Amino acid sequence: MKHKQLFLRLAVAIAAAAAMTALAASGLLDAADGSASDALYQHQNGTDGEIVVIGMDQRALEELGPLPWPRSYVAEAIEYLNSDPDARPAVIGIDVLYVGESADPDADAFLVEAAEEYGNVVFASAATFGSEIVHTEDSFYLDDRAVLAWDSPFDALAAVSATGHINAMHDSDGVIRHMLLWVDVPGVGRVPSFSRAIYERWCDARGETPNAPPAAEGGFFYLPFTERPRGYYDGVSIADLLSGEIASDEFAGKIVLIGPYAAGMQDDYVTAVDHAVPMYGIEIQANAIDAFRAGFAPCEADNRVQLAVLFVLCAAALMWFLDRKLRWSIPSWLVLSAGWLGLCVLLYRAGHILHVLYVPLFVTLLFVVSVAVNYVRAQRERRRVQNTFGHYIDPAVMKQLIERGSDSLELGGKLYDIAVLFVDIRGFTTMSEALDPPTVVEIINKYLTLTTECIMRNHGTLDKFVGDCTMAFWNAPLPQDDAIYLACRAAMDMVEGSKAVGEELMRRFGRTVSFGVGVNYGPAVVGNIGAPKRMDYTAIGDTVNTAARLEANAPGGTVYISRVVADALGERAKTTSLGASIKLKGKAEGFEVLTLDELEKVE
Repeated sequence: MKHKQLFLRLAVAIAAAAAMTALAASGLLDAADGSASDALYQHQNGTDGEIVVIGMDQRALEELGPLPWPRSYVAEAIEYLNSDPDARPAVIGIDVLYVGESADPDADAFLVEAAEEYGNVVFASAATFGSEIVHTEDSFYLDDRAVLAWDSPFDALAAVSATGHINAMHDSDGVIRHMLLWVDVPGVGRVPSFSRAIYERWCDARGETPNAPPAAEGGFFYLPFTERPRGYYDGVSIADLLSGEIASDEFAGKIVLIGPYAAGMQDDYVTAVDHAVPMYGIEIQANAIDAFRAGFAPCEADNRVQLAVLFVLCAAALMWFLDRKLRWSIPSWLVLSAGWLGLCVLLYRAGHILHVLYVPLFVTLLFVVSVAVNYVRAQRERRRVQNTFGHYIDPAVMKQLIERGSDSLELGGKLYDIAVLFVDIRGFTTMSEALDPPTVVEIINKYLTLTTECIMRNHGTLDKFVGDCTMAFWNAPLPQDDAIYLACRAAMDMVEGSKAVGEELMRRFGRTVSFGVGVNYGPAVVGNIGAPKRMDYTAIGDTVNTAARLEANAPGGTVYISRVVADALGERAKTTSLGASIKLKGKAEGFEVLTLDELEKVE
């Protein structure tokens, strides 16, 4: 049976783990997992001031007019930033698309001249993605990220400057967590991201070797943000450059980024570092540049491995939680959930990204479900124990039995050393013949109530009623201290209590009865004995038979005990040995019978 239960529990654990792993793999929880990962992984670290954002902000719009501006404005800003040959920026990034010649050839020429003269400018380009059927020699497939159009700086500008794409690629929940390291443009080749192009120019200006680019599956890499929105912007407007209100040497050796920085320009995004405040595209580029500079490029662990680990942890957790008491399951749940979060943090610092949500969520769900299941099973077991023992076991023993749980209430028994008591009413048959049936029932109920109260008061297990005979035992189903004394105390209480009942019967009916009691101690089989559809919790064996023989021979108002009982009672009892004068059926010659005359009351 235990093997069957273990197999069933294992099957349930595997099924539950498989269902949760499938749910994780389905992507339905990706948005929630992304939010949890953002909260754990993404934190503001603070910038070192090497990157400066100059905004095409609201003040500039008010002073210079609405976009698009003449290209000469940006050309003037480039010239001003480079006006001091000894204090030029390391690189200037212009997050504006200058596609095709404008209506002002002079402004175009001015911009080309400024870019060519200083050689430290990177301009933006952008791809338009869509779905396209790609044909090969043998087959065809649908490319859902095909480059359908490419917007780059006009030819003259592209010839004298660098470019990088500015495509913002948000996750399925609309949050920017990843950047696109490169784009393969048909007829052009591989174009790096705007941020990577700027970073590599910055390294060239400093005479440093660029860090290796992050591992990028399909070009995507995870972006560890350095700053929150507005973290790179100190309120410097492009209008300040054009008016000369800020000294150009403040940008010496730095990375200067110029781009849209006003509401309504449709260039703000929700990012992993702050879901509440949108971040402008130019600051996302700044964060990517800082990530390259730091050389910290964490990447997602293989999803198949993570799902396999999730499956094993869920199955093991449920196997552990089922049938586990709260004092063990609660710490286990906390350790497993908190431990997973700690592991996520440690591995993130080592460059590996794990799903944050799945293990704590599913372990918590399994914990809650197992608590509910354990409660239902405990209540069912409690009712089963109460149904089995409730009518014939002392409430104190019942409480212990429920707290400990019954090992098994199935058909079968165990060997116990028990104290067995039999009590019978002497003279009852004669009385019943002289009285009407309702009176007989009333009398027997009085006596059986008395015997039951005496048994329960002394923490015994009421086995059965057989006519006017009562059987009880001690030291099963739970071990009891001084079981023999408790049995004998119950016997003496019965004899004493029968006197008051006998006097009442004499007064009412002119007849009386008394008890004959037998107590023995020894091994017996105790358990559910019978057939699967009709079982009785009882005790069987020679010890039980001997107690019954002692009771059968005991005169009214007398308690017969065996030598083993008398020895166990010791000086607490006064006994009289009858030697072998009482012949018990089925017992060999020389079996000693004693009467229990007095018994000390022990509190």
